Amino acid sequence: MPFFDILWLALRNLREAKLRATLTSMGVIVGVAVIVTMVSFGLGLQRNLLSRFKALDLFNEMTVFGKSFAGAFNFDRPPGRRNQGNDSRRSQTEEALTRVLDDAAIADIGKIPGVAYIEPTVWFVVQLRSNGHTFGHQVAGANVPNSSSHFKEFDAGQMISSPSADEAVVTEDFVRTAGFASAGDAVGKTIEFLTTGSAQTDKSKQNTTTDDKEPPNFFGLPLSEEDFEQKDSQVVAERTFHIAGVLKEAKPDGGPGPTRGLMPYADVYIPVATARQWSIAHQGEQSRVIMALARESGAIGNGESPGYASAIVRVTDPVKLTEVRQRLKQMGLGSFSIVDQMEQIRTVFLIIDAVLGLLGGISLLVASFGIANTMIMSILERTREIGIMKAIGAEDREIKLIFFFEAAVIGFTGGVIGSLAAWGIDGISNRLAYRFILKPQGASFVDFFHLPAYLWLGAIAFALIVSILAALYPAARAARIDPVRALRHD
Repeated sequence: MPFFDILWLALRNLREAKLRATLTSMGVIVGVAVIVTMVSFGLGLQRNLLSRFKALDLFNEMTVFGKSFAGAFNFDRPPGRRNQGNDSRRSQTEEALTRVLDDAAIADIGKIPGVAYIEPTVWFVVQLRSNGHTFGHQVAGANVPNSSSHFKEFDAGQMISSPSADEAVVTEDFVRTAGFASAGDAVGKTIEFLTTGSAQTDKSKQNTTTDDKEPPNFFGLPLSEEDFEQKDSQVVAERTFHIAGVLKEAKPDGGPGPTRGLMPYADVYIPVATARQWSIAHQGEQSRVIMALARESGAIGNGESPGYASAIVRVTDPVKLTEVRQRLKQMGLGSFSIVDQMEQIRTVFLIIDAVLGLLGGISLLVASFGIANTMIMSILERTREIGIMKAIGAEDREIKLIFFFEAAVIGFTGGVIGSLAAWGIDGISNRLAYRFILKPQGASFVDFFHLPAYLWLGAIAFALIVSILAALYPAARAARIDPVRALRHD
């Protein structure tokens, strides 16, 4: 029997039982719609997360760190505070890191193929004075010029002009704290880094002999109220910077702003060399104690630099991350990238998608029983017709194909309509979520669902396969009908 004749017979049989075929198709439609909607929601969550990481510029950068002198000491802690797991991981990390992240290491990292640039992390807190206001803010060093997306969007002004310029880039939070009318009003104004006059005196005292008598003090702070009051009043502006630009504030959806990239957040950015000089000249008492202990233990030589706590490495292409990290490991340095977490994130979303798909698959499985029931009822109603077809020469294979085609039409139709229904549900859900959840909070529109072509095509194919499998038993039963008994059937 020709292919189109079998297809015509299948369609004719379905038309004769429209209500039953429609109800059976509804089961397939619901099952496919549930599968596509749930899986598209899982894929949408994954896509939104990855797009947020990409918007934050986290795929092109990694954090590099070297051997820490502070971690070279085993300070005794109470037994109740000791964590064996953390201690073992800490010791393994220290063993793996064999090189200090100093200027020489920074230069060597910059020579690795695939590295666009490296930016040492210099971060500290300082008392500032600007526009007649005095306050404390975080300050960080920045490469000049800087190709990071962190400094791409400015609300006013521009990036620092040169690595040696006494200029700074600030955030809008700084502008508000300093009381400027607008970002444009802040550009060109000055920022003063404040210290006490006693700080310079203390530095000169470090070069004097031990025979010189000093007033009693505790970690450099005078014990005498008179000295304390006198030194507190000697506030001087040790360094002055001009505001070159104001960074555009970060958007809630991860758009341009100071929070992009792995660079630590700060309210004021100055050239990295200047920031390094300031942090060394004004290091705290605890930092000096740790350095002294490091030199006494031999962990650091008298003329050796302590290096940087970390640095940000930007690669020319995200695919270069793995190769660059291998080179860093060979140099005795450690690194961290958001890519480290991507495999775990993908595994989690794979499990989520599987669970959501399984829930939808249960609905489609229930629909398959409806298809089998419809086919069996069709056999009982068409027993005499099947007997006539076999009596005039129809083969068992052709009888089976008729039932397979009927099931395939139900599955294909249900799959197509179910996919369209899922598309409509996704669109309506997105707009309802925006109207009642996102818009009242001032957030932009977010597509919570992702419906790629392979998902709805796969759903249609899955519905088609399930429908054909559901027709296996009815088709085999129809093919086994004895034509003699079938002709006697009323």
